[in-house]
Amino acid sequence: MSGQISELSVSLWRGGKSGRYQTYSVPRRESQTVLDVVTFVQRHLDPTLSYRFACRVGVCGSCAMTVNGRPRWTCRTHVGKVADNGRLEIGPLANLPVIKDLTTDMEIFFRNWQKAKGAFVPSQTRHEPIAQIRPDSPARIAADAAIECINCGVCYAGCDTVRWNSGYVGPAALTRAWTLVNDERDGGNTARLQAVAADGGCHSCHSHQSCQELCPQTLNPTAAIAGLKRRTAAAYLKGEIEA
Repeated sequence: MSGQISELSVSLWRGGKSGRYQTYSVPRRESQTVLDVVTFVQRHLDPTLSYRFACRVGVCGSCAMTVNGRPRWTCRTHVGKVADNGRLEIGPLANLPVIKDLTTDMEIFFRNWQKAKGAFVPSQTRHEPIAQIRPDSPARIAADAAIECINCGVCYAGCDTVRWNSGYVGPAALTRAWTLVNDERDGGNTARLQAVAADGGCHSCHSHQSCQELCPQTLNPTAAIAGLKRRTAAAYLKGEIEA
């Protein structure tokens, strides 16, 4: 720590939608994460601070917040990589209603996931043989490329289309739909393609790639959405779905 700033100036969002930033002084420590900073404030400076976290090791995604204007997992974001001259600004995720302080309401995010038909629809019963899926098949490879989404909300918070169009279901919901479209065991593809082709679905995406840039899992939702655009167009031309 020699030669480094020994104290951080941390501005945290307090209150609801009409809240404000409040500044705290937090000791600078080795290998310190942004989540460590928020936890220090809650445990030592202001116990009324509300925020959300669980695993602390980059598995659950529940600790996502806006750090210096960029949505991030705070448990895997080290202060040394993002602090600007010893300053941090930490707020709730954008594009989601603020419950209190750094905690956002994820209801609309998961409602959009349901709107995009993100639930697996079985095509067989438990009494039938388990389907054999070749890992090197094109459909399985396409599904595998997007399957690691954990619904942390970072892509939704960073999406310009969500910001402009409240009816857009968002990158995560469409990424989930793409994995299921490529799962040959699923029996709900006609309804799913109809859903994602509707207003607020895949054709609302402007392909800005901010979701790909920000995804902590290094996924590319824009590529998945492009696949849905192609698949829904083909389904329409074949008369499988309606305009």
